[in-house]
Amino acid sequence: MKINANLIRPGNIIEHNNRQWAVLKTAIVQPGKGGAFITVEMRDVRTGTKTNERWRTADTVEKLQVDEKDATFLFKDGAHLTFMDAESYEQFTVPEELVGEPGAFLQDGMPVTVDLIEGSPVSVTLPDKVTCTVVEADPVVKGQTAASSYKPGLLDNGVRVMIPPFIESGTRIVVNTADATYAERAKD
Repeated sequence: MKINANLIRPGNIIEHNNRQWAVLKTAIVQPGKGGAFITVEMRDVRTGTKTNERWRTADTVEKLQVDEKDATFLFKDGAHLTFMDAESYEQFTVPEELVGEPGAFLQDGMPVTVDLIEGSPVSVTLPDKVTCTVVEADPVVKGQTAASSYKPGLLDNGVRVMIPPFIESGTRIVVNTADATYAERAKD
């Protein structure tokens, strides 16, 4: 199915140069002069090699039809992640790099969506947002305003995110899994 390049989203599987690619990150760039374009970081489904591509937003790309399967994350074993099919309860493993950077947000029992092409997993999509605990937060610098400045914070999963100055160590926050950014304070 042909789609405009500006509709490419992380988790999509596209065909480019007769190869199948899993989209990892996208960014739309609007230069001051000229037309907008989209940069796409993607990984080859078969070999695992990564590449970056640029398309004008009006260009079309081939989005592949994939089978989606609901699954539950069970555990990590070395460089492999084990999931359980939500319907058949069968367990299967995938390499950790199939999930990419959002894999740091996987939690035991987390529901995920696994995309399959011809029966083999090609990408794993996590929920858009996940709740984490801040374990380390820099102190607020006197004179900083809450509106414009963020400070670094370390989450319980080892990921560093920029957080507002009022967030302290021990606070539970909601984080966007796609780009590891602060969304809001968790409502516990």
